Order: sequence, then structure tokens, then C-alpha cells
Amino acid sequence: MGSEALIVFFLAGVILVAGANFISNLISHKSDNPQKREPYESGMPTIGPTWVQFKVGFYLFAILFLIFDVEMAFIVPWAVVYQEVGTVALVEIIIFLGILGLGLAYAWKKGALKWK
Repeated sequence: MGSEALIVFFLAGVILVAGANFISNLISHKSDNPQKREPYESGMPTIGPTWVQFKVGFYLFAILFLIFDVEMAFIVPWAVVYQEVGTVALVEIIIFLGILGLGLAYAWKKGALKWK
């Protein structure tokens, strides 16, 4: 029964996503306004070339920020139930923070936190 249920859930997900995209494309307003295709930032027209390459350091820094920002999504619920769960929750969060600390140490060692 387990594999049949998995197949049904997978097919239902594919059908629902494909159906939502199809209906969205069917009923959405289409506009061929030339201004729609112009690149802009903050409502202002761009100055200079719009296809500028960024250094990979920006992406590494952004990914590291996301990793340590998303960790709060796990720490806040943990803090809410900490007193109810007790010592097990403390051990789990120490392991979690230890793994994140290892990731931070690795990034630091590789120089991903240096702004060059």
C-alpha cells in the first residue's frame, strides 16, 4: 500500500501544479507593451549595461547569509518547546549549532567571509 500511495501523491502533485500553470496562462492578461521588457531597478531606468557580471564572492556571501538566516526558522520553534522537551532538546540544538559552526569554520578557512 505504501508505494501506491506514493505514486498517487506524486501524480496528484504533478497534475495540480500543471493544472494551476495551465489555468494561469489561460486566464492571465497578456500585454505586449515595450516598457514591460525593459530592465529597471527600483523603478528607475538603468544606466550603463544591464548584463554585468558579479564576482562569485557576492554569491558565496549571500548563500552563507541564507544558511545562517534560515537556521532561525529551526531555532525559534525549538526555543518555544524547550522547557517541555527538556534535555533532549538541549542536546539536539547543541548538535545542530555544532554542525552550523563547522560550516562557518569551513567558510572562514576558505576565505568566503573576506570581502575582496
